[in-house]
Amino acid sequence: MAKFRYYDAAERAPAEAPKAATHTEFLRTGRIDRRRHWTADERRYLSYAEVAELTGRKLTAAGETTYRRINGFHTSIQFPKMIFHRTLAKSPHLGYCHVTAARTHLARAHEITWSFYFANFFSDLGNETHFFDRIQAGYSRMYFAVAIEPDAEEGRIVINRNVRGNGLIFRTQDPKVALKNVLMLGAHDDALRRIIRRL
Repeated sequence: MAKFRYYDAAERAPAEAPKAATHTEFLRTGRIDRRRHWTADERRYLSYAEVAELTGRKLTAAGETTYRRINGFHTSIQFPKMIFHRTLAKSPHLGYCHVTAARTHLARAHEITWSFYFANFFSDLGNETHFFDRIQAGYSRMYFAVAIEPDAEEGRIVINRNVRGNGLIFRTQDPKVALKNVLMLGAHDDALRRIIRRL
């Protein structure tokens, strides 16, 4: 994979057409424009740590908004707030955010624990060592929920691959579809599920 170089484009001033002469501008308006104009030589390159920090702030802010929207739907559907983010090591401008986790019944007697995430890219889900496969870094987001379970040997939470073969409950690029799916997972009775289906 090619190594990325990031620079801070926020500080550059928009390029203006050069003025004829400063003294004529002063005579006409009484002001001299002293803003420094940005040139390609003056780019301030960012380290991977700085890019990861900026990406993390954006992901966390989007996670807070997503959490408010999910919990604002109905008082009987409330999820715990579990917001944290991770950025990809070799591409710190890409990352994902965990929003919430809960339990639900996918089948009548089969209760599972699941986690809801979103990412600022779209990809396929791989295995435990290489979780994201074939990353497509466009301007789209990916919303997804996976079944999880505790791993006694490693002492951490892992994907429950017994659910649907790969642990993936849903994956979409549409935020409305994602909201509907999360609400369906959180609804406790059939009447509320019927209301959500009609959305």
